[in-house]
Amino acid sequence: MAKDKRFEKVYKQNMGEIEIWVDRETGVNYLYRQSGYSGGLTVLLDKDGKPVITPFEENHI
Repeated sequence: MAKDKRFEKVYKQNMGEIEIWVDRETGVNYLYRQSGYSGGLTVLLDKDGKPVITPFEENHI
């Protein structure tokens, strides 16, 4: 993966219908759901309603 890409896919389920993407600049996790020709993206929240954050290092692959 090129280091200049802002988003990284970190999880995939059901042949790509459900994915989790992480913003490499902020660490915020997003849930992406696809069904047929439509799809949706939303911030992934923890049990307290706060965004799930994944810390990234500069040399993360």
